[in-house]
Amino acid sequence: MNMNNVSTTEIVNRVWNYAHVLRDEGVGYGDYVEQLTYLIFLKMTAERVAGGQEGESIATEQWAKLIKLDGSDLEKEYRHTLETLGEQKGTLGTIFRKAQNKIQDPAKLERLIDMINKESWSTLDIDVKGAIYEGLLQKGAESEKKGAGQYFTPRPIIEAIVDVMQPQPMQIIADPACGTGGFLTIAHDYITHNKERPLSKKEARFLKHEAFRGNDISDSVARLCAMNLYLHGIGTDECPISTSDALAKEVGDNKVDMVLANPPFGKKSSVTIISEKTGKIEKEKLTYERDDFWADSSNKQLNFVQHIGNMLKVDGKIGGKAAVVLPDNVLFEGGAGEVVRKELLTRFNLHTILRLPTGIFYAQGVKANILFFDAKPASKKAWTENVWVYDYRTNVHKTLKTNKLTRSDFDEFVALYCASDLKQRVTNWQEEGREEDGGPGPDGRWRKFSYDEIIARDKTNLDVSWLKDDSLEDTENLQLPVVIASEIVELLTAALEEFKSVEEALADDDEDV
Repeated sequence: MNMNNVSTTEIVNRVWNYAHVLRDEGVGYGDYVEQLTYLIFLKMTAERVAGGQEGESIATEQWAKLIKLDGSDLEKEYRHTLETLGEQKGTLGTIFRKAQNKIQDPAKLERLIDMINKESWSTLDIDVKGAIYEGLLQKGAESEKKGAGQYFTPRPIIEAIVDVMQPQPMQIIADPACGTGGFLTIAHDYITHNKERPLSKKEARFLKHEAFRGNDISDSVARLCAMNLYLHGIGTDECPISTSDALAKEVGDNKVDMVLANPPFGKKSSVTIISEKTGKIEKEKLTYERDDFWADSSNKQLNFVQHIGNMLKVDGKIGGKAAVVLPDNVLFEGGAGEVVRKELLTRFNLHTILRLPTGIFYAQGVKANILFFDAKPASKKAWTENVWVYDYRTNVHKTLKTNKLTRSDFDEFVALYCASDLKQRVTNWQEEGREEDGGPGPDGRWRKFSYDEIIARDKTNLDVSWLKDDSLEDTENLQLPVVIASEIVELLTAALEEFKSVEEALADDDEDV
């Protein structure tokens, strides 16, 4: 079948349907996407070499062996293939690092290889290949709804972020918690398709080999990202994706022009230890002590904010830009949270906060925001003059099925953002009634807060809202119990952190006596 004559959705559904067969054999959806990654990469490499293009000969040789075998010989050779390719360098090594065969039934493995071998993947346009793979990643996230999948960044959010950030040719764009690479691939597509002129050879070469940097702490997730970028025409022998704990070491001189990220939500960083007193397994908070951090904390999100701030270039008065998806607690948590917020307002121009609606992540009850800030050179005066807040949460009710988030939901925000000149921004909110000509009114979602107003708030709280919440009066529109419970947990967690800070301070005082 010629895949160019079939819609992307049809291809995704056809390939995905086989996942249900393997599910009965104990192969999870995430494992299925991983096995597809290995096999599609091998088939594409074989096609490229056969067509006279560059490609890893070792991958081509292994694919030629696999399509001829069956039974236990096939299963054995497949395991050998994964092990051999995992020892290679570059993109090949990243994709196959620590790879394992999760399909134990040789007959089903043979069927999957046969299905992939029948298709001509290399003849597809890069956009189509990328869309197919992203569709499979989306299916995997929807099916798993746990682990990395539960915070899978919805594509409309990524598209809106990229549209206002406007990445340019010859810029270095990074994501220190890249997941499956959504931010990087959509930034790539924006640069490729949104220019009035074609990219020069120099720009195209830079875009392919140098423009993107990603990192993820998980080998399995990093391999999916590397494959996603590969299918979008990003990177070749040298893989732009690394696997490490991004927070473990200082950035140094490895600065970038732009950071687009959705760092992992969830619990505080911790390590598992065995207590010397009880012999029991315990969790101990992991606090990153870095000279370039403004505050020591075990809160992963606060640490990522500091890390991302340090990643941004500063060239004269022009600095790198960041857009980061973060949970509510980053906006109001005391202690280290307050320190980080004050540093953001002082060292950077924290010019925009987008409050996201609930019901858009696979993990229920998640309340998140997007912080937009620009790096600036050292100064005695705070760089932030105004923080503009767009409230797309109050009275907005989204679900994953019946009322899905779309890119058009952010049209007003993108227009009001004024990406080309932030000084041209105009509020659509005012305290009194709306003007007859449709001017600002009390239901406007776009409002400006001065630096002085923010600093005067308790703990420099950035969790700002002003719209009347209809759900408080309309019982039919009450928030879901899981959302309310999530809010309670966040508030209690923040309070507990403050109590612990007081306890530690008192303990230090006792030691000094």
